[in-house]
Amino acid sequence: MSLDFYLKRDEEIIFDANITHNLTRMADAAGIYGCLWRPDENDFHTAADVIPVLRAGMCKLVSDPSYYKKFDAENGWGLYENFAPFCIEVLEACIANPDAEIEVSR
Repeated sequence: MSLDFYLKRDEEIIFDANITHNLTRMADAAGIYGCLWRPDENDFHTAADVIPVLRAGMCKLVSDPSYYKKFDAENGWGLYENFAPFCIEVLEACIANPDAEIEVSR
């Protein structure tokens, strides 16, 4: 199972990224679970809405990798080394497309 995170403009997908659900605990610890996995339930509608939350979460993730690596999935499907780049990619896409609408499939 995985998360598909999309940015859309006029119903056209302009960005998509996929990551395993095994990273939800790490995302929660970094404070970004709600904006990535459940934006619709947390009043995040556009890319601009999630930028501050993602920035703050990224600061946490990169400032203490050893802490967040404690949340790595034991089976290897869900690692910090994959999650940090995923978050950077999503953040950069949001910054480049602040007016885009967020959609997720989980």
